[in-house]
Amino acid sequence: MAIRNRFFQDPKQSFFLFGPRGTGKSTWLHQHFPSAHFIDLLAPDIFRSFLARPERLQEVIEGTGAETIIIDEVQKVPELLDVVHLLMERKHGLRFVLTGSSARKLKRTGVDLLAGRAIVKTMHPFMAAETADSFTLESALQTGMVPLVTESINPRETLNSYVAIYLREEVQAEGLVRNIGAFSRFLEAASFSHGSVLNIAAIARECQVQRKTVEGYLQILEDLLLSFRVPIFARRSKRILVAHPKWYYFDAGVFRSLRPSGPIDSPQEIDGAALEGLVAQHLRAWSAYRGTGELFYWRTKSGVEVDFVLYGEKEFYAIEVKNSTRVQGKMLRGLRSFCEDYPEATPVLLYRGRERLRIHNIACVPCQNFLTALSPRQTIAYAIKA
Repeated sequence: MAIRNRFFQDPKQSFFLFGPRGTGKSTWLHQHFPSAHFIDLLAPDIFRSFLARPERLQEVIEGTGAETIIIDEVQKVPELLDVVHLLMERKHGLRFVLTGSSARKLKRTGVDLLAGRAIVKTMHPFMAAETADSFTLESALQTGMVPLVTESINPRETLNSYVAIYLREEVQAEGLVRNIGAFSRFLEAASFSHGSVLNIAAIARECQVQRKTVEGYLQILEDLLLSFRVPIFARRSKRILVAHPKWYYFDAGVFRSLRPSGPIDSPQEIDGAALEGLVAQHLRAWSAYRGTGELFYWRTKSGVEVDFVLYGEKEFYAIEVKNSTRVQGKMLRGLRSFCEDYPEATPVLLYRGRERLRIHNIACVPCQNFLTALSPRQTIAYAIKA
C-alpha cells in the first residue's frame, strides 16, 4: 500500500484505534511509530502465544524496553486488556496503541475497563482530499474509498473479495452466526436499505428469517464497523417526524459490491444511493478527525426530507445530495422546509453538475468540488466555497 498523508492525528496518549479492515491503521502506525514494539495478533504464532498466556505481554515489554507498545487487532485476545490495564497503573511513561477491526469482544470488557486511560479514535476510508489529484467521483462510486481497495493493482477484484474476507475471517472464525448462508443473503437484502430509513421487518421478510435474527445481523455489521446508522434530527422540532434511523454500509464501494442488479434495476437509483453514502462517509470522517459535530438526517411524517444535518457547537448545516447534473426547483423543497423551522442552518445542495449556483439562498455545489475540498483542517464553509 502506498504511503499517503492521512488526516488522522496522533492523540499523544494511549488510545484505541478502531476501523474496518483495510482502512490503513497498521500502515499509519508503522509510519508514525517506527521505534514502537509491534504485536500483530493476526500472525498465528503470536496469536496462539498470547491467547495461551496473556501475562506474557509484561515479559515482552520488559525484554524490549520499548516505551510505545502497539497491539494490532487486540479484539483477538481481549484478555490482554487486563494486563494492559495493570501495566498502565504500574509503569508510568509506557504508552499503548490498541487497534481493532471489531468492537464486539471489547464492548463489555476492554473499552469500559480502560475508559479514561485510553481514548477511542477511529480510522475511516480515504477522504477525497487525502488522495490528492487521483480522486474522481466516478471511480469512488464504483470501487469506494477503502485504501486496501483503491491502492491495489485491480480495485474491482479486490473489492469483490473484500466482503468475503470479512465473512471468512471475522464472522465464520468468531462463530458470530450459525447459518452463514442466511447471513450472506442478509448482506444483499440489507443493501436495498442503504441510504434509506431502516425497515427491519422488510429485511426479515426478504431473508425469510425472524426479525430478531436480522437485528442480530445488523448489530454484527455495526460491531465489525461495516455499517452505521444516522439518527433523526429532532431538536426543537416543530413538525411530526419519523422515528427510525437511516442506515448505510460504511463505504460506497462495499455497498456497490453487495447490491444485486438486474435488467429492472435502475442504474440511476443505485448511483444515487452510492453517492449519498459516499457523502455520508466523508462527513463522518470529517467529524471524527476534527472532533466536532454530529451527523443526523431530517424527515417528516409527510415525507419531506433532508439527507444530512451536521450539528455541533459551531456547525449547523442542512445538506441534500442529488444524483443529477441539473438543479430543479423541487430538489430544494426539503432544504427550504428545514430552514423555515431552523433559520440558523446553512442549506447546501450537492449535485453532479459543474456550476456553483445560489438558488433561494441555497448554495448548490458540485459534489466533486465539495468532497475534494473537504478536510478536517478546514470548516465545512470552506468546502462549500472552495
